[in-house]
Amino acid sequence: MGRAGRGAIADNLPKLRQDWALDFVVVNGENATAGMGLNSGHAQGLLAAGADCVTLGDHAFDQKEMLRAIDSEPRILRPLNLAKAAPGVGARLFDAGKGRRVLVVQALGQVFMKKPFADPYSAVDQVLKAHPLGKRAHAIVVDFHAEATSEKMAMGHWCDGRASLVVGTHTHVPTADAQILSRGTAYQTDAGMCGDYNSVIGMDKAEPMRRFVTGMVKERFTPASGEATLCGTFVETDDATGLAIRVVPVRQNGVLQGQGV
Repeated sequence: MGRAGRGAIADNLPKLRQDWALDFVVVNGENATAGMGLNSGHAQGLLAAGADCVTLGDHAFDQKEMLRAIDSEPRILRPLNLAKAAPGVGARLFDAGKGRRVLVVQALGQVFMKKPFADPYSAVDQVLKAHPLGKRAHAIVVDFHAEATSEKMAMGHWCDGRASLVVGTHTHVPTADAQILSRGTAYQTDAGMCGDYNSVIGMDKAEPMRRFVTGMVKERFTPASGEATLCGTFVETDDATGLAIRVVPVRQNGVLQGQGV
């Protein structure tokens, strides 16, 4: 989320990769540029810091240059269920080294979202059927960019046994429900943002508070710029099946320090 979030990634991700011997890292860059979308320069910064894949969301093309940049950078994914004419792709199989392949899928939810996006369940289902876990894909990460907790939970159970991890993004607040579902898929309703939590979901507090209290708009929203907390989800998978054997929330530095691993 904004400069603070990008700084948290740049400062912490290289050490996390080394200390935890991470094989594959997905970063949601939806709000990395001024809180609205992602430009190509900031995308390259996230990749250089250690991201293997950068996902977007409902603000995927708020930065208009991404309309062109996404086709030249295969490590950036936009949501799977955007309009068919949208550039880029919403799922890709990545080489994770040592002969292993990781499938990353992103889809947008429909509940409480501003636009009527296409059905995410059938879109994700089609991709998972084409890439069976433990066969064509050694691990599968589904980033479900959605507002409603219930819709995210439904997606977790829809993918249970067919994905390594279903993790929610979009609401910017990390949830405390990291778990392994009954058929072996790790799940967390929202990974939380990388950004300044002394804010209103990453935005400087003054303008959101003014709008809630008075109903009037005075200024544009601007990302909060204080010390950031890095939030995310860590999953360890079984080499043979691709299913999860461990999942824990990640929360480092900032006001949420010590609340995760």
